[in-house]
Amino acid sequence: MNIGYYPGCALHGSSIDYETSVRACMKALDVQLDELDDWICCGATAAHCINHKLSVALPARNLGIAEKMKMDKLFAPCPMCSMELKKASDELKANPELRKEMAEIVETPVDGTVDVVNLIQVFQTVGFDAIAEKAKEKLWRFKPACYYGCLLTRPPKTLQFDDPEDPTSMEELLKKLGAEPVDWNSKTVCCGAGLTLADEPAVAEQVRKILQDALDNGANCVVVACPMCQVNLDMRQADAKKLGLTQDVPIFFLSDLVALAVGLEGKDLDFAKRYVAIPNEMKKTDPKPEDPKPAKPVAAKKEGAAQ
Repeated sequence: MNIGYYPGCALHGSSIDYETSVRACMKALDVQLDELDDWICCGATAAHCINHKLSVALPARNLGIAEKMKMDKLFAPCPMCSMELKKASDELKANPELRKEMAEIVETPVDGTVDVVNLIQVFQTVGFDAIAEKAKEKLWRFKPACYYGCLLTRPPKTLQFDDPEDPTSMEELLKKLGAEPVDWNSKTVCCGAGLTLADEPAVAEQVRKILQDALDNGANCVVVACPMCQVNLDMRQADAKKLGLTQDVPIFFLSDLVALAVGLEGKDLDFAKRYVAIPNEMKKTDPKPEDPKPAKPVAAKKEGAAQ
């Protein structure tokens, strides 16, 4: 299976470990990533606040490149990128005059016809059952809190992906791989990453609330599909512990757990770059020990039996 690939700025910068994880995981699943030629920033998060035309032109150029490369689907692992690309695509398809104007600005024809997909949608295309068949061992050590954040399913009219308030696609996949996802309250709560420079104490408290909710509901890790969420939840834990977070919480990308299930290890996935250390027992999968067989009951001696 071949699919177009737009890494975006984060995966070539602060979240390069996400790119390592995504590429290793996709290779193990026989998915060939065809990276866009000469791609540029999609404009998130500032462009739409400054200049609407610019906020369309930046993703439009990437969509035009994808169309020129004859791509049917374009995989953007970052939810902010996939959202901006899909918003631009919708506007272009609905407005012939805008298509003409954008083609002049970005110097390439663009119709917005490429289907933009996120990480979970790529796994859905491969097939959850097909992925489970490739698994070497079950993820029996993992009790993840699946965290979607505020952008993976929103805005629902644009993304049309899963339930925006109570999504379950990550849980469905991880259950098939042997993990035990927990039921918790904060799966679509914003992590506060956008306020990092403006109000660090508020961000730290938000991280504490999210991670403590995961712990209180029995999770031993959090799984995300967003580079900003991963960095924020991982990096802010030292501050969150000062505010009452009771213990460290490993933060995984969804691609990490899928990769572990199909036989890769932490050294293949750049686990060394995480702020909160990944426990050794979570750096690879192993067979689940068999439950000890119950001891056979000892037969009671009958009264009057010979001594």
